[in-house]
This record gives sequence, C-alpha cells and structure tokens, in this order.
Amino acid sequence: QVQLVESGGGLVQAGDSLRLSCAASERTFSTYVMGWFRQAPGKEREFVAAITVAATTYYSDLMNDRFTVSRDNAKNEVYLQMDNLKVEDTAVYFCASGTSPNDPPRFYSNWGQGTQVTVSS
Repeated sequence: QVQLVESGGGLVQAGDSLRLSCAASERTFSTYVMGWFRQAPGKEREFVAAITVAATTYYSDLMNDRFTVSRDNAKNEVYLQMDNLKVEDTAVYFCASGTSPNDPPRFYSNWGQGTQVTVSS
C-alpha cells in the first residue's frame, strides 16, 4: 500500500501562488493515476486535478486554468502548482492514488493526510 505525504500548504494572500508536493513511498508510484482533491469546512471533498501514468492531465472546470498538476516518477512525487489563488481556494488539499482520473474520490485507494491552504483577502 503506497503511503502519501503532502507538503507545501500555508497562509497566502489572494493573487499569490503555492506549489504543493506529494511524496509517495513506493516505486510503483509510476503506475498510479495521481489525483489532487480539496475539502473546505462544511463541504464535500472535491476533485481538483489528476495526472495519468502517461502524464495526461485533467482539471476541474472550477480551477479556470490557474492550477497545474505534474509528476516526477524518478522522485516518486506529484505536484500541484496553484497560481492567482483566491479566497475560495481555502481548503485542505489531499493527494491520492488511483487507477482512473475520472473516478470519484471513493475509488481512490490511498490518501495523504492533507495540507492546509488558506488564502486571505
């Protein structure tokens, strides 16, 4: 079972950028679809972005091209570059491993503990 650890969250102002990282414990990382999700207080966990084994990327329409997902299989890491952050992007961000980028969260098998992103106005 792959273990995932997110990092890079923090408190920023609206318009700033952050880069989240997710480190995986296994070499089999390269065989997984990797997804980013977020959950704000009182809301359901929602899809942010995903990247396939072949590095094809998928994004939620809500991100409006502000976010970029990438992966480095040699380092067993996946990244989420977030630009022009908005107050409504405030949430805990999770990475997860799965088999299909179109799967809902419940089909992703392994999850990190999450990293808090807070955007102030």
